[in-house]
Amino acid sequence: MRERVLITGASGFVGYHLVEAATQAGMEVYAAIRPSSEVGHLAPFNIKYTTLDFKDTSALVKELEDKQYHYIIHAAGITKAKTAQEYNKVNATFTQNLASAATKASIPLKKFVFISSLAALGPVSYTDTMGINEQSKAQPVTAYGKSKLLAEQHLSEFESLPLTILRPTAVYGPREKDIFIILKTLNLGVEPYISRKPQWLSFVYVKDLAKAVMLALGASINHASYNVSDGNTYDRYALASITKRVLGKKTVKFHIPVGMMNVMASLLEAAYAASDKTPALNKEKLNELTAENWNCSIAKIRKDLGFVPEYDLEHGLELTLKWYKENNWL
Repeated sequence: MRERVLITGASGFVGYHLVEAATQAGMEVYAAIRPSSEVGHLAPFNIKYTTLDFKDTSALVKELEDKQYHYIIHAAGITKAKTAQEYNKVNATFTQNLASAATKASIPLKKFVFISSLAALGPVSYTDTMGINEQSKAQPVTAYGKSKLLAEQHLSEFESLPLTILRPTAVYGPREKDIFIILKTLNLGVEPYISRKPQWLSFVYVKDLAKAVMLALGASINHASYNVSDGNTYDRYALASITKRVLGKKTVKFHIPVGMMNVMASLLEAAYAASDKTPALNKEKLNELTAENWNCSIAKIRKDLGFVPEYDLEHGLELTLKWYKENNWL
C-alpha cells in the first residue's frame, strides 16, 4: 500500500509544486481544495480530491479517519485579507482545528508539516549580519506574519503531534503571482523602488521548498521549526538585475519616497473598501517591502534534514521567466 498524504491548499502556487513532488515520490495524494477552486492545472497528476470544513473539528476527524492519512502537509492559508481577524481565523484557528483533529483521529499519522512563513519571525536590522535564525525574537511586522506566528503557537500546544514547521522566505517560481507583478513591471521597462535605503533580501525557488517539505516528512525530529531559503543573501537590486539580463531588457530605474507610497497605499485601500479583494499594495505590504533585512540562516535545516538548495536566484529566475514566457504570462 502506498503512503497516503493530504495536501491542503493544493490548488495554489505552492500546493501545485507539493502535489508534483509527492506524486513523484510515489505517494497517494489527496488534494484538499475549495469547491470553487480551479484545478485544471492539476489534471496531469494522478491524484484524488477532497474538501475540508476547517470550521468543524468533528468533520475533520471524520475526514482523516475515513482516508487514513500517513502524512498531512498544511499549506492552505491566505496572504491577503481585510482584517487581522480574518488572517487569524484562516491562518491560525483553521490550522489549530486541523491539528486538533489530527491528534484526535485514529490514523497512522507519521508527520504533520505546517508551511508557516519567515514573516512569522519578522525582519531584523540591516546591520545584523547573522540575519534571521530560528532563535530570533519573533517580531512580525504584518497581520499576516502575526497570524502565522499565532498558528505556530497553537501547534506547540499539541505535544503528541508529529510536527515540523517550515518558514520559507519569499517563494518564487512558475505560477507565482505576487513577485510576478515585479517581473511584469520590469518586462515593461519600469524599475521602481521604495526609498533609497539599502536592504538585504532572501528568496527560495518553489521546487527547493517542495524538496524541504519532502525531507520534513521523513524527519525523525518533532516539534522543530526551520527557516527555508536558498542560503544566499541578495541586495535590493539583484532580482531586477537578473531579470533584465534574462529578458534582455533595459529599464528606467527610479526611487519613490516612503511617504508617497504610504499615500498611494491609503488611496488604494480606500478604493478597495467596498470590495472583497485587497489591493496588491497596502499599508501592511508596505511594512514588509520596506523592511531592512530579510536575510535568514538555513544552517539548522541543513544540519537536521540534510537540505541542500539546488537553485540560487539566477538559476531559479531563468527557469521561472522561461515558464512565464512559454505560458504567455509575459
